[in-house]
Amino acid sequence: MFCGCGGMDLGLTGGFSYLGKEYKENPFEIVYAVDNDAYCTKIYNDNFAHKCIVQDVREINIEEMPQFDMLIGGFPCQSFSISAQNPPRLGYKDERGMLFFEMVKILKARHPRFFIAENVKGILSANKGKAFPMIMNEFREAGYTVVHQLLNASEYGVPQKRERVIIIGFRHAEDARKFHYPAKVENTEYKVLGDVIMEECDRDEALYFSDRAVAGMLAVREKMNKGRAMSLTEPCNTISAHLAKISLNSTDPVYKIGERYRRFSPREAARIQSFPDTFRFDSVSQSRQYRAIGNAVPPVLMWHVIHAMH
Repeated sequence: MFCGCGGMDLGLTGGFSYLGKEYKENPFEIVYAVDNDAYCTKIYNDNFAHKCIVQDVREINIEEMPQFDMLIGGFPCQSFSISAQNPPRLGYKDERGMLFFEMVKILKARHPRFFIAENVKGILSANKGKAFPMIMNEFREAGYTVVHQLLNASEYGVPQKRERVIIIGFRHAEDARKFHYPAKVENTEYKVLGDVIMEECDRDEALYFSDRAVAGMLAVREKMNKGRAMSLTEPCNTISAHLAKISLNSTDPVYKIGERYRRFSPREAARIQSFPDTFRFDSVSQSRQYRAIGNAVPPVLMWHVIHAMH
């Protein structure tokens, strides 16, 4: 559910190469995928043999879903995001925040052996800390032993400081007893922004901010902490869905070359998210690519979670 362009699904299936490391195939196949965004699903269907359907999850006919052992999904997180403070966080009172109930409904009807749900760190504190216990309780009442952990993608071979809550539910208590969240990768496997920046993008004038934008940012930088130029020797700060519209006067990560600033290209953003270069995004516009990439779950992070489950 909420498959987007397929970051979770690629991590689930494995069988890809990223920054010289092979992420072997996992013993899972996808039998059903759904998302309501026609642009994301176009990207998804360019990359997976199994085709995703474009549909509102509230309209799924649960009886018609094929047999499955595991339900996965990053339910919409705008309502829980720490950055979405304007309007203030509504948490589960917002209609989008209610969509996790659709996962619960399917769990109650079909009882798969496992489920994995992913969300932003802000879900832990949404509604003054009331939303998350309520969500966990709904999953338990669906018949699952539920665990959760906040994982930082940079500790799993992804060149990005991206913190996400990974909730895992087990139908059988013995499965839950055997499970441990994945261990962090060795220091030698840590990846940084310099591993994924592409020199040819330095020559793409369309990626650079105008002199006027830079001058405006510099005028207020001291008191506003803007112009977040990233270091090549560290993982990048979290990239978001509005990469196409990023500004120097925000907390968005940007790249500085000499005295000039530029945004990341879609392929660089995909690399920051740990998508292999073989993953295609080019059938939609650049702004749609940025949005799909920014919303995705890093495939390498998901691969480590799945790898810990079998």
